[in-house]
Amino acid sequence: MSKELRTNRLIRVPRVFVIDEEGRQLGQMSTREALEQAQAHNLDLVEVNPTARPPVCRFMDYGKYKYMQSKSERDSRAKRKPQELREVKVRPKIDDHDFEVKVKTIDRLIRSGDRVKVTLRFRGREIVHMELAKELLKSLFEKVQEISVIAQKPTMDGRQMVMVLAPKTGPQAQAKPKANTQATASQTPATEASKPEAKAAENA
Repeated sequence: MSKELRTNRLIRVPRVFVIDEEGRQLGQMSTREALEQAQAHNLDLVEVNPTARPPVCRFMDYGKYKYMQSKSERDSRAKRKPQELREVKVRPKIDDHDFEVKVKTIDRLIRSGDRVKVTLRFRGREIVHMELAKELLKSLFEKVQEISVIAQKPTMDGRQMVMVLAPKTGPQAQAKPKANTQATASQTPATEASKPEAKAAENA
């Protein structure tokens, strides 16, 4: 966390060197005069270099400054964080409620910077409905396509189909994935099932 700076009436020295909000040097003046000028512009007087003689102060919106500093630190931590591969398990027959629960889980994991392995497990003769399974995975991706990309297309691994999603980064974040406007959650195999299965297990 960035350290708290002294502001306004917490600045106790008699004189300061002032820089305005545009970066222009206004020179030395009494702390009282500097504070009056800052308040006249609806800004704070912030001590940015307390070790200088006299200390250097700047006019700024301190609340906005702290917000931007905090955001910058969060972004920096997110970039340093090693990307983990998290798994979300689904079944070919899934009702609308469980479908939305899975979407929210994937969305949360992607936003936290992790890759997500979506595993669709088949039981018995469910494995003959490959196309319906692919449509279900496609529908899941379309729900989070604004923040993710497909790192691994749906592929078979034994009796399960696997798709890997990754957070968008850099130029990819500007790319608009092709969306099939015909495919919606209500048109997925979820609603074609006569009886919804029990909720799929999920590893978070």
